[in-house]
Amino acid sequence: MKTNNPTKAAVSTFPMIPAERLQELPTQFFATLVRKANVQIAAGHDVINLGQGNPDRPTPPHIVKALQQAAENPQYHRYPPFNGYLFLKEAAAQRYREDYGVELDPETEVAVLFGGKTGLVEIAQCLLNPGDVCLVPNPGYPDYWSGVALAGARMAFMPLLESNGFLPDYSALSADDVNRAKLLFINYPNNPTAVSAPASFYEETIAFAAKHGIVVASDFAYGAIGFDGQKPVSFLQLPGAKEVGVEFYTLSKTYNMAGWRVGFCLGNREIVRMINLIQDHYYCSLFGGIQEAAAIALTGPQDSVHELVQMYQSRRDTLFGALDRIGWQASRSQGSFFTWLPVPKGYTSESFSDMLLEKAKIVVAPGVGFGDHGEGYVRLGLLSTEERLREAVDRIDALRLFG
Repeated sequence: MKTNNPTKAAVSTFPMIPAERLQELPTQFFATLVRKANVQIAAGHDVINLGQGNPDRPTPPHIVKALQQAAENPQYHRYPPFNGYLFLKEAAAQRYREDYGVELDPETEVAVLFGGKTGLVEIAQCLLNPGDVCLVPNPGYPDYWSGVALAGARMAFMPLLESNGFLPDYSALSADDVNRAKLLFINYPNNPTAVSAPASFYEETIAFAAKHGIVVASDFAYGAIGFDGQKPVSFLQLPGAKEVGVEFYTLSKTYNMAGWRVGFCLGNREIVRMINLIQDHYYCSLFGGIQEAAAIALTGPQDSVHELVQMYQSRRDTLFGALDRIGWQASRSQGSFFTWLPVPKGYTSESFSDMLLEKAKIVVAPGVGFGDHGEGYVRLGLLSTEERLREAVDRIDALRLFG
């Protein structure tokens, strides 16, 4: 006699076919990098990982303490306002006023994000229709590509060439791409090239965007990290910026809060409204305790930020001093916590990266992972101690590739 077994569920045999938008997403470049490194680590090797952009220092103690105290507030155990607490937006506006002299209306010109990356993906979905064009830096941050793919739009790459200071040349873009473009990404201090942009570049960008009706998305993730006494320029500091675009800012790098996922979209009111609208359908904002701690980070003493920048500059100087010693010539980083180094002759960026991992147990990011114009370079992060940076260069020196 047959009996039904209620504990045994029927196994589905029909194929699970993902939506086209998922199939069109770019391969997550950094996930592949991590897998390669983990193989070496699992084999027991001492791997120096300079390939990722994950801050290695902890969040400043006063910010952590603020979260611990705020977590006990029962008000934050309920749903937060959909668009975030006003006090956090006011804190972001205060930081921009004090650091850049930019006035922002907290209610209409500031949107709270689940980290800057989220906003960079969302803005493409807010503005682009299938067939529209987005102007994207090449090399550039790969997650720009993700938002464009999810929108079903097309990317037109803007080469960042060393001969032009790793700035895009708008005059070199095709007329068809410019006429069809609705969105433009810029990012300075730049990931991966580690250069900063002058105010004149932003003036040119604003004029170009206004002339052609293109929205500017300025990725200012490394806005606090400039070297040699040079403070990075914010896009929003320039006249007309709010009329043509927005800036994305994050606490991840400035305050070593990468895991806290706090960011902002700032500037043009209509874009901020769109970001808030799409997020209404995705989220119910950040945990209130995190919002309170983030506000304290922004409005409290900024000593930790100044110390952090000094630490990165010291690491940069240590690394480039060691590179000079072994004959690996490259331009010093102007900002961010990255370095952008040419690969030696006879290698591609990927073959050189693989060789360093295999023979020297050092992880670097091949430039081609940031776009085909990144070929010929590797990106190294300043996210390890000066001692480990010197050790990494010593390991490379032992390979006798330079000099």
